Amino acid sequence: MANNDVAQLIEAIDRLATGSFVMGADWQAVHDICQRHEGEQPFDWGHALCHRIEGDDWNADYWYRRAGKTRGTGTMADEWAAMRAVLSQKP
Repeated sequence: MANNDVAQLIEAIDRLATGSFVMGADWQAVHDICQRHEGEQPFDWGHALCHRIEGDDWNADYWYRRAGKTRGTGTMADEWAAMRAVLSQKP
């Protein structure tokens, strides 16, 4: 996994956050990035967030498990802030 791929994920989710985490083109862009990197922890985590935004808790929980994480209990913004802090530290 290249560091620039994680940077691309961060940028895409930042755009999604700016749009208040609503379904649309920014959501689809994040989902597409995550699907291209299926099986890589940061992207599986992003995939989980996508399905949480979508309201598909079963599917979100599947991706959280794949990423070794659990679904957040706060807002999407809270979860993204925590995710962003971790992803920004990836080498």
